[in-house]
Amino acid sequence: MNFYSTKNRGLKVSFREALMKGMPDDNGLYMPEKIPDHRSLIKGIEKLNFQDISFVLAKSFLNNNFSNEEIEEIIDKSITFDSPLVNIIDNINILELFHGPTLAFKDFGARFMARTMEKVVAYENQELNILVATSGDTGSAVANGFYNIEGINVIILYPSNKVSIIQEKQLTTLDKNIYALEIKGTFDDCQKLVKQAFIDKNLKSKINVSSANSINIARLIPQSFYYFNAYSQLNSNKSIVVSVPSGNFGNITAGIMAKHMGLPIFRFIASTNANNTVPQFFSSGKYKPQSSVATISNAMDVGNPSNLNRIMDIYNNIDALKNDLECWSFSDLETINTIVETLGNNNYLLDPHSAVGLLGLRKYMGKNKNIEGIFLGTAHPAKFSDFIEKEINQKINIPNRLKKIIDKEKKSTLLNNNYPEFSDYLLSNFK
Repeated sequence: MNFYSTKNRGLKVSFREALMKGMPDDNGLYMPEKIPDHRSLIKGIEKLNFQDISFVLAKSFLNNNFSNEEIEEIIDKSITFDSPLVNIIDNINILELFHGPTLAFKDFGARFMARTMEKVVAYENQELNILVATSGDTGSAVANGFYNIEGINVIILYPSNKVSIIQEKQLTTLDKNIYALEIKGTFDDCQKLVKQAFIDKNLKSKINVSSANSINIARLIPQSFYYFNAYSQLNSNKSIVVSVPSGNFGNITAGIMAKHMGLPIFRFIASTNANNTVPQFFSSGKYKPQSSVATISNAMDVGNPSNLNRIMDIYNNIDALKNDLECWSFSDLETINTIVETLGNNNYLLDPHSAVGLLGLRKYMGKNKNIEGIFLGTAHPAKFSDFIEKEINQKINIPNRLKKIIDKEKKSTLLNNNYPEFSDYLLSNFK
């Protein structure tokens, strides 16, 4: 399968080129030239395990560049943990996506990308420098996925004082090929610096760069796998509605792609925090990027979500999109109340992002009763223990993989929100 730019459908490249470039030269985003039909996979899907489902889906995107044996190896090394569907109460279910090494849903995409890039770098015998902007969880997932892979450096940009303590430790305590840049600004500033690097011809003529953000199509493809895996665990004849905590809108883009592959999802809900650019777009019909606002669900603090361009590429106009998608924003106070109430009433502890997802699902279910609801559990609550423990007035059990990093020394480079300074850093430290 080939991939085109959202700004020029005539500009087509292979999966390998889309993977390694990250973004097209015209500053668009790569999309598959067709979304494969996997309706036949639905029949008997409950008999397949997660790896089997992932292999079938991955093959339809990667088979022009990798053999079946190579794709199977990529899946075996990246999809090494489950995404269980857990019932909260009645017809409300959470899809737990936080059982990977960094306890966040982004482990799926990051590990899949690392395994595919590892093979390409080995083929081409060249060094690759991956630039990744993070609002919290992306950076740690990418760092863990790529750690100690020969020939690949990872440069993480994160907003200073705008991630949780544990998130920052996950970003800044690895060595070898992982480099953390603490940027004096917001996530949007970090993302803008990365995008500027990709269109900087002088920089690209001197160092080989790619992206591991959800702007890279290789991050989205594996995220579609767990939507199918959720369906394989669901035994219901009701219409399925999925609420996705949304920041840069990559996760919900993957879900929409899964729907267009044939997964019978009746409706999606994009649940955002106070960064309500897309809900405002739904209300007014006019897209106006905003400066991001700091919230307790910090990984969703995005004022100009890149992946909306991919969603609009699929639907062409907002009226068509509204047939499949609702979009609402929720406050920090509503998020806190949901965390406290869900623990008290259902004995289930949510992180702030997953709580926003539950808020969206409950709002929809308030007027639509005969549905089976799923919301995505995108991170383990222990990653936000410094905040959550104050609200629930009790200690959270910290998994061992997080305990190990708490006392490690932070290693980062502080930079201004300034592209020439960022470019100089790259040219001085990488080749």
